[in-house]
Amino acid sequence: MTYCVGIRLNRGLVFMSDTRTNAGVDNISSFRKTYTWCKPGNRLITLLSAGNLATTQAVVGLLEEHTKAAGERNPDIMEVPSMFQAARLVGETVREVIKTASDGGAQSEAAFSATFILGGQIAGGAMRMFLIYPEGNFIEATDDNPFFQIGEHKYGKPILVRALDPEMTFEMAAKLLYVSFDSTLKSNLSVGLPLDLQFYERDSLVKGYEKRIEATDPYYRAISEGWSDALRSAFNSLPDFVRD
Repeated sequence: MTYCVGIRLNRGLVFMSDTRTNAGVDNISSFRKTYTWCKPGNRLITLLSAGNLATTQAVVGLLEEHTKAAGERNPDIMEVPSMFQAARLVGETVREVIKTASDGGAQSEAAFSATFILGGQIAGGAMRMFLIYPEGNFIEATDDNPFFQIGEHKYGKPILVRALDPEMTFEMAAKLLYVSFDSTLKSNLSVGLPLDLQFYERDSLVKGYEKRIEATDPYYRAISEGWSDALRSAFNSLPDFVRD
């Protein structure tokens, strides 16, 4: 499993993903799940992936391959004219990979399932973010639904629903994501450190701040311990009849 989040703020986009993959309790490893294509001044496109590792890597591999031989392969994520067309390209690539994999044997297509969050901006267009399903169709983030989660999302969703404000700074959104991921990490062993964090500032068309968050990161540890202490304090302050 995995956990990835994309948030659309008024000032830009925030992405965070874990890096854990596992094929059983004795076969756990780390793989990056955040991929970025950037042509400064022209486009910044970030993709987060969740699902079958072979499928997600095949999708990203095909997208990368097209950028390296653009004259022979079309369309190309570095050349599509809009974020909507970029979402269509990723959706079509997902369908192609899953169909090819499922045609090779008796396993169902669900065994090769993958889901993606795509966000960014292309010159001349608005900053946009999409959730792309295994079937290749997709939906867009809106003012009513300014964030997407993929993977093991249920433990980290409550804090986002309660506290997310589109007017937030990048720093406050990152703090919110630290809490969301910490709640998920403590509840599900299939999500694990390190985490990858990335900001994109609206209309900048360049790669923003990036950070890999390890278990020893002092800020992450302070947020984790502070959140736990705050929850314990809040619980202990409840009337006895509520706690009972």
